[in-house]
Formats: sequence, C-alpha cells, structure tokens
Amino acid sequence: MTRPVYINRISACLPHAPVSSEDMEARLGQVGERPSRARSIVLRRNGIRQRHYVIDPISGQPSMTNAQLAAAAIRGLASPAELQDIQCLVASTSSPDQIMPGHAVMVHGELGNPPCEVVTTAGICLCGVSGLKYAWLSVASGESSNAVACGSEVASALMQARNFSSEIDSVADDLERSPELAFEKDFLRWMLSDGAGAVWLENQPNATGLSLRIDWIDILSFADQFPACMYAGAEMQDEQLVGWSRMDGDERNRRSVMAIKQNVKLLNENIVEVTVEQALQRIRKRRDLDPGDIDWFLPHYSSEFFRDRLADGLARIDFAIPQSRWFTNLTSKGNTGAASFFIMLEELFHSGRLEPGQRLLGYVPESGRFSSAFLQMTVVQGDFDEA
Repeated sequence: MTRPVYINRISACLPHAPVSSEDMEARLGQVGERPSRARSIVLRRNGIRQRHYVIDPISGQPSMTNAQLAAAAIRGLASPAELQDIQCLVASTSSPDQIMPGHAVMVHGELGNPPCEVVTTAGICLCGVSGLKYAWLSVASGESSNAVACGSEVASALMQARNFSSEIDSVADDLERSPELAFEKDFLRWMLSDGAGAVWLENQPNATGLSLRIDWIDILSFADQFPACMYAGAEMQDEQLVGWSRMDGDERNRRSVMAIKQNVKLLNENIVEVTVEQALQRIRKRRDLDPGDIDWFLPHYSSEFFRDRLADGLARIDFAIPQSRWFTNLTSKGNTGAASFFIMLEELFHSGRLEPGQRLLGYVPESGRFSSAFLQMTVVQGDFDEA
C-alpha cells in the first residue's frame, strides 16, 4: 500500500531580468550577415512576450551553468540546515552541461548536501514530470520520507550564434544561398528559454498553509507510431536519426549537429491528436476522470498557437475545460522545457488562488518522439479533512 505524498514547498529561479522579443537576437547573437527572417514570424505565433536567459547582458557570456541554476531553485525550497536532510534528489533537464556525468550528481555537487539517493531523468519537456514521478514513488513506497524534484533548462547555451558559425562558413561560397539557418533550427532559437523549478515532497502535509497531494501521475510514449520529431546531437538521414558519435568533429561543426532541431510539420499535424486526445482517452478510463471535477488545468504547450487547438482537442473527446480554469505563464516566463511545469505550479501555488479541496490537472507533452503526461493533485490544508 502506498502512502500519501504531498508537495509542501515550490521554488523557481529565472536568471537575470526578462528579455523582450526585441532584444532576443542581440542577446543570443545574430547568425550570418542579416537578422533572422523567421524571428518575427515565430514570435508573432508563439505569443511569448518575454523570457529569461543565463547569458549575462553585459559580457554576453553565460553567468550560470545548468547545475548551478538547478541548485539555486532547490535552495529556494528550504534553509541550508534543512537541505542537509534531503533523502532523495531527482534532477531533470534536456540541456545538461555535459554528456557525462549525469546532471543530477552535478546538482548534488553544487548543493553540497550529505550523501543521498541521486537520480537523473533525461529527455525533453517530459523528463521533469518523469523526475517528479520518481520522487513521488520514492516517498509513497516508504523508501524516503522526503524527496526533491527539480527541472531546469539552459537552452540558450545551445542557441547562441557562435554554435552555428561553422555551418554558415561552410556555405559562404554558395552565392545562391542566404547565410541563414535552416528553419528547423532557427525556429527553436525563438521558442526556448532558461529557468529552473523545484518541489519538496514529504509524507505529511504542511502543519499550516496549503499542500498539494499527488493523486497520480500517468506517462505514455507513442514512439511506436512516430519517428523523432525534436532532437539534438543527431541528424535525420533516410528517416533515421544518425547520432553525433557517428560523425567526425568537422562534420558535426559543419552541420551544427548539436543544435536543437524540430520537424514543425510533424509537430503541428500530431501533437494535439496524440498527446491530448489519444493519451487522455486512455488515462480517463483508468482514472475515471470527469472534467467537471477539475478546478485548475495546467497545460504545458510551446506556443499560444496551440492554445485553441488544445481546447478543440479536449472538446473532441468530450473533456472540455473552460479556459477560465486554465493556468499558464508561457507568455511571461517563456518555454522552459523540463522546468516549465514546475515554474507554472510555483506561480499558481503562491498566487493566493488555491483553496482546500480543489483539484489540479497537469498536462505535459513532449514532441521528441511524442510522449504525454497527465497528473492530478488535490489542494489540502493542515486542518482540512481530506476524506
């Protein structure tokens, strides 16, 4: 029998002052001799007004590593003395500072707390919820009495102009081509940003104030149906990914293999039908879900372009949730990948808008090879009768 598990504290760290849409290219750097023609189109559709980068506005260099950013968010959860008592630490990212060692042990090193169980979950947006699920199950099983889950991203490190200089130089002699990135790479330069969020889980709710009881977390992969849609460290050749280790250094640089890429057509055609309609219909049967029972819907999506399409997808499966009950901060905090759900949850948790007994439904998709997560939480208070 599993034990109840509660999110008792939530923290977020967003580096430096917000960067406006007009200042993005100056902060990331211009690729080639002319400004990006895709930037204004992408920004107009995604609706993101501001975002954060670890790139220092004065020096133009990163001021924090991913591990340092994650550690900063975790320090916001508790006092230094309390951090010494962490029993399980799970850290998640799609943009680690290195391939090896794992991201979570680097975060542990930054924190400097005593030895504890440390786990890295990898992937793209969904790995943050995967990390949360591991932490939840650790406490629910009795393996630990507390756990910390953290999602963080430093996407800007992969999107700075210097990462594409070799690719631009390799086509400089081709006068028929403009010195710009392929759209699949340039598109994501204006979509992703930096940030970290963390949660503190315990087997008892807060004595005073609110807590979030985790009711369930369901994760589904649809990789059996689709090729890779979003990827880095590889190139698509004959509908198969060829990884960076199969290429020499010159080829990796010439083709900007380490850049993040996305098949936008594949994304647009499938993301709602697969990660919303197909996934939720499976989960709904298992969890006996009723949209009328949901007080807050927390959807992670990469662009405001998908907001109405998401609403339409919910309506098609008879699971419509009025947008007055949606909570998202994409337009003000940006798309922070694996950190997005934590950053969204942190703002709502501290907003004063939650009341005991309310139910929250989270939705986090991933277009890497099409995966989806839904999770339900219930707001509880120290003196609130959960029954």
